[in-house]
Amino acid sequence: MALQGPIPVTFDMVFPHGCYLVGEVEQVKDFDASTNGRFVQARDKTTGDPVWQVAVMDADPALKPAQKTVAVKILSPVKPTCPAAVPGMPFTPVEFDHITVTPYVNQAGRLAYSIRVREVRSPRRTTKQAASATDAA
Repeated sequence: MALQGPIPVTFDMVFPHGCYLVGEVEQVKDFDASTNGRFVQARDKTTGDPVWQVAVMDADPALKPAQKTVAVKILSPVKPTCPAAVPGMPFTPVEFDHITVTPYVNQAGRLAYSIRVREVRSPRRTTKQAASATDAA
């Protein structure tokens, strides 16, 4: 099979309705290398970069509440900086670049996906959003 390892995808494929920050960027623990009282940050097996994690809420209205919060792993040599909060909004909208998903079977025996990205940024205004804003005015 030609497809092996993480599968490259676009932001719109993973979060077609967008997503919002609901947590802070944190280091991911390497459970094999960490010992009692000694924290070791996980590193990506392919790039060697440190792995960071942030919780986001998927804006898909069809999802059940238990499915809305997703952990996104960020591969970066330094702690990623998330976009600033938007005045008047309860959550900060974000987008990711250079996304891969890795399917796996979770502890409940169900198919799940690990999402890894290289960059976090503020959303870009799409042509569709610009047209909607123009129509509303």
